[in-house]
Amino acid sequence: MFMHVTSVPGPHGIGDLGDGARAFVDFLSDAEQSMWQFCPLGPTEPAMANSPYQSTSSFAGNPLLIDLTDLVERGWLTEDDLEPVPDFDPHAVDYERVGEYKRSRLRTAFDRFEAEAAEDDRAALDAFREREAGWLEDYALFAALKDEFRRAWIDWPTELKTRDPDALADAREEYADEIRYREFVQFCFDEQWRALADYADEKGVTLVGDLPIYVALDSADVWAAPEAFDLTESNEPAVVAGVPPNPNDSGQRWGNPLYDWETLREDGYGWWLDRLRRLFDLVDVTRIDHFKGFDEFWAIDADSDDPGNGEWRDAPGHDFFETVERELGDLPFIVEDLGFLDASLVDLRDRFAFPGMRVPQYADWCSEGDMYQPMHYPENSVAYTSTHDTDTFVGYYRDLDDRTRDCLHYNIGADGSEIHWSIIDAVWNSASVLAFTTTQDLLGLGSDARFNTPGTQTGNWEWRVTREGLDDGVADHLANLTDLHIRN
Repeated sequence: MFMHVTSVPGPHGIGDLGDGARAFVDFLSDAEQSMWQFCPLGPTEPAMANSPYQSTSSFAGNPLLIDLTDLVERGWLTEDDLEPVPDFDPHAVDYERVGEYKRSRLRTAFDRFEAEAAEDDRAALDAFREREAGWLEDYALFAALKDEFRRAWIDWPTELKTRDPDALADAREEYADEIRYREFVQFCFDEQWRALADYADEKGVTLVGDLPIYVALDSADVWAAPEAFDLTESNEPAVVAGVPPNPNDSGQRWGNPLYDWETLREDGYGWWLDRLRRLFDLVDVTRIDHFKGFDEFWAIDADSDDPGNGEWRDAPGHDFFETVERELGDLPFIVEDLGFLDASLVDLRDRFAFPGMRVPQYADWCSEGDMYQPMHYPENSVAYTSTHDTDTFVGYYRDLDDRTRDCLHYNIGADGSEIHWSIIDAVWNSASVLAFTTTQDLLGLGSDARFNTPGTQTGNWEWRVTREGLDDGVADHLANLTDLHIRN
């Protein structure tokens, strides 16, 4: 099942790594679901619309996901420190209010840790710092400098923007306390995540993470490793990511910096291997977002706002994945291959036997043999009722014209009375090796529960479920369907 961690129940305005996440794992177990898929776990920012796909780090965890109750149990906060708890909406995340509330409590926890922590806790933090130093040192400094300058790193003083060694050394000394605070926060996230992962493992639930191919420009990733990206001499993007125009639209300019694949190849893809090692350490399986970018990518002139002002460039897909497989072993990937399914992409996907995605909302229901109709899904695919970027299935269904709705009914044998259960049944009955639904689809919710609308900047990533929503009857119904179709 898909549900982002921010959406699980919890007392502090946002889903976190505490009891609410464990309650969702219990629900999955009761419903005989063996996989939990979620969005990227990195830090998010209001300036990037709180999108988990525009994080300030591909390595760090989101501080807003830290369970404050656990910090009370560890003695780094008191119950009084948590008061007053704002009257948070249990159905939606208010990121501004949550950020104000949780960050102040994390500061308090850090101060108490520094003053009172037991020796074994201090040793655990030191061990974490040593183990994760490859990314943590730069991320913590980046976060400290972001807090100081309150603007994107490309607008920092030149010596810091271009990583002058003396300037970096001076900054590490000047902001030593702030750096240690950022390291402490990542330590809390890491320990809580590993405890949740252990709990999921005990319940037989596999964790499915998400790998956005591109990273945000204003991230520790680009600032700390400019050599991995196609930047100018002043460390600004030369070209940016997007997709070209097609007959139905004018294309998209995403603005993410693109990789310098030639330099990365010469280095043995070291930056990517580090990124994947960290991810594989946290999750069991990974969905690759925009898999097309490993085959070829659309490069737009950074000075242009026109998505059409670009060109296709080759990426080293085969060599890249051969290197990753050689260095890291088995490749536990699901690939998002929607939208640009050409022969070259199919060849790359099938060379490594990566299962692609099938989503019924992309189907032409009145066209015989359409590849997105569930009865035509191949075995080496992963079927979804919806994704984080689509409407809920009920919302999608309500917007269909009468003819299309009739075709859908005919193809999946439904009458429309409980369309969410009908599409789950059809997806579960497909030949796909894996099948996912979203929590919103499971509960039969409409467009008001949509998680994200691409191309919009407000109202996204906010939806949450309550404890009451994780109903035993719903779990039993899904378990029965899962048994019927011999899925696990």
